[in-house]
Amino acid sequence: MNTPDQSPLGKSSAYQSQYAPELLFPIPRQQKREELGLSGTLPFFGVDIWNAYELSWLNMRGKPQVAIATVTAPADSPNIVESKSFKLYLNSFNQTRLAGPEALLALLRDDLSNGFGAPVHVTLTHPEQFGKIGMGELEGTLLDRLDIEVDDYSPAPQLLKANHEEAPVEETLVSHLLKSNCLVTGQPDWGTVQIRYVGPQINQEGLLKYLIGFREHNEFHEQCVERIFMDVLRQCQPSKLAVYARYTRRGGLDINPWRANFSTGKPGNLRGARQ
Repeated sequence: MNTPDQSPLGKSSAYQSQYAPELLFPIPRQQKREELGLSGTLPFFGVDIWNAYELSWLNMRGKPQVAIATVTAPADSPNIVESKSFKLYLNSFNQTRLAGPEALLALLRDDLSNGFGAPVHVTLTHPEQFGKIGMGELEGTLLDRLDIEVDDYSPAPQLLKANHEEAPVEETLVSHLLKSNCLVTGQPDWGTVQIRYVGPQINQEGLLKYLIGFREHNEFHEQCVERIFMDVLRQCQPSKLAVYARYTRRGGLDINPWRANFSTGKPGNLRGARQ
């Protein structure tokens, strides 16, 4: 079984410019989920949306081509793919001649589906479409407006409280202050998080302090979002809950995990200002 410490992260890696699918490094999701007490049927569904901005290959005459790839992997896939290995894999197309974009798409779909252990959805945005790519921020009441004092920078689920004495509410809350660190290298990961729920009203000050508590926490993006989801679900007991994080890119990739226990429609993929 692959473990994070065996991945290319934090290690010198030879640059390969010819197609090399073996560079992809899958890591089973279950080990970290067991830390959250998750086994069997998951209490959520969702996707991980990856945007790859540094994608290039050669046409059959040797002329470079570029595109932006969007990869959507299901949350119930057995594996995540470690992001540095993903970048190295994409770079292996740089000097690879392909018959056209469809040939590239076929390789990406097959290789990434094998890596995640489940079918993934892949699309390409070509240069003539770049001008149509929109930007936007996650909607919701901004938690960051609160004037709070913070002295704890590790996740503390006990900060999460909800008012069970009043009627349930439906709210969408947003914070730009999510920061965690890479599980292996400790390098910072920056993100915006949106929490949509129906249930007892969540104390906003406690929620903001809880989110800021990830500031010195080491976990991959997907794992942080699942931890937030489970802590809010257990501590506040909403009947409906969705957690969506948009992380800034590293190595030409951004990762945007979404987890929900009710049907909200597919999350949007608008790029935030910091992405």
